[in-house]
Amino acid sequence: MPGTSGISRRALFASSAAGTAAALLSTGPATAAPKPRVPTKATAKTAASGASYRSAYHFTVPDQWKNDPQRPIWIDGEYHYYYLYNADYFTGVVGTAWRLATTKDLVAFTDRGVAVPKNTTPNGNLWSGSAVVDAGNTAGFGAGAVVVIVTMSPGGGTDHQEQFLYYSTDGGRTFTNYGTDPVLPNPGVADFRDPKVIRDEDRGRWVMALAENDKIGFYHSDDLKSWTYANGFVHDGIGVLECPDLFRITADDGTVKWVLGASANGKSSGLPNTYAYWTGSFDGSAFTADTSAPQWLDHGWDWYAAVTFEKRDASGAVDQGARYAIGWVNDWDYANTTPTIDCDGFNGTDSVVREVTLKKASDGTYYLASQPVAGLDSYVSRTVNLGDVAVDGTKLLDYTGISYEVTTEITWTQLTGAGLQLRRSPDGGRHIDAGVYDNYAFLNRRNTVNADTSGKWQESHTPFDPSTGTVKLRILVDRTSVEMFVDDGRHVHTSQVFPYLLDTRLALFTIGGSAVFRNTVIREFSV
Repeated sequence: MPGTSGISRRALFASSAAGTAAALLSTGPATAAPKPRVPTKATAKTAASGASYRSAYHFTVPDQWKNDPQRPIWIDGEYHYYYLYNADYFTGVVGTAWRLATTKDLVAFTDRGVAVPKNTTPNGNLWSGSAVVDAGNTAGFGAGAVVVIVTMSPGGGTDHQEQFLYYSTDGGRTFTNYGTDPVLPNPGVADFRDPKVIRDEDRGRWVMALAENDKIGFYHSDDLKSWTYANGFVHDGIGVLECPDLFRITADDGTVKWVLGASANGKSSGLPNTYAYWTGSFDGSAFTADTSAPQWLDHGWDWYAAVTFEKRDASGAVDQGARYAIGWVNDWDYANTTPTIDCDGFNGTDSVVREVTLKKASDGTYYLASQPVAGLDSYVSRTVNLGDVAVDGTKLLDYTGISYEVTTEITWTQLTGAGLQLRRSPDGGRHIDAGVYDNYAFLNRRNTVNADTSGKWQESHTPFDPSTGTVKLRILVDRTSVEMFVDDGRHVHTSQVFPYLLDTRLALFTIGGSAVFRNTVIREFSV
């Protein structure tokens, strides 16, 4: 995907419309819309005053702008995480480079600066793509060379997309362009981008998945330099498919499945605008889905351009039964609207890294379950163990915080709804609601400040069976995001939010009955 054109002058607004469970939970007036302001060329010095919206334990770009994550790769005992970065964001100049951060535990990242610069060839800036380690020297740059296949749009526009090659012989720190001609020219279509390259060891070749509007095309190559079309997977109704993903994973019952994913916009159909995926089979050329309808790896409004990548242990061995995933916590509908611009001089936050596993459901279908990466456990700075809390109505807890994790298992006999009010204001009028209501789980940001000025994308839903009488919630709260994991990660909701920094309270609630919030634990992190 291309980078942003520069900062917007749109203001942050909080919707005043009522919504489902949130309407029942509101204990005060909805937030008034803040006055419009012109974003300034702020720097990190602003944060010294304490008015910082930079996340406490999520990855954020050091300055300026970031959007799409690029699939991390494992080199010399650590993950190399590339992402699209625009150093000219505040000047309004279009275009992104690939910036690099490295990490051993996927929680703490070390910035390494720009690895693949923009505008070093007549082809301009770099969009999304993928990096691979060419262990077998198939491309001829040396065994272990890092090869990047990336979309560029020669001529500076966006309507002529082709795939180009860069390579690195210093462990992925700096890259050289392989000429100025594309390794995969455009055949005459408008959408032709975001190559995802994997090694097909079974057949001794490389495979590329490419976003082509409502199709994901598959291509073969022996040397990464020339590509041949093989087949395609078509699905319409969820917008233009972007940032494809293709991988093999072993399920909890031992079944081996292929997963095809893509970032897609299903809003017009009442579906998420995040990562859609299909389980199925792949014969090296064609993907066959188990079902035509996609599943979604996140059901919130802000988990876009996500990538999955290999889970490796300290020795580098690959876990065939799990992968990691990371997504951009933003949405192109309001990508330039964030208080981090003024307070901290940047725009760009990611989700926590998740561990993704494939599970078999009771009906025989397979789905991807997600949990926050285990490395977070090493950064716990404070634990508040509340034990079992009985609630009938609304119960304000004796806890205040801006960035934390809360886990609980809600149990009941008869109930209409239950959950938590996160980042609640002192007067109770502003809060983010997370929990279950009737036959769905939900995350609702309507009663706090957020960037959706349309008011349409405030509450996300996933199916829930109330007859079970119990639900497990694990919720990660940070300065500008909430990520809710329901029932061991069966469903996840990620949404961007901008609560006022004085909104630090936490409350539990029930509707239509009482419940016990069991094993309720709050953890804070220092990264």
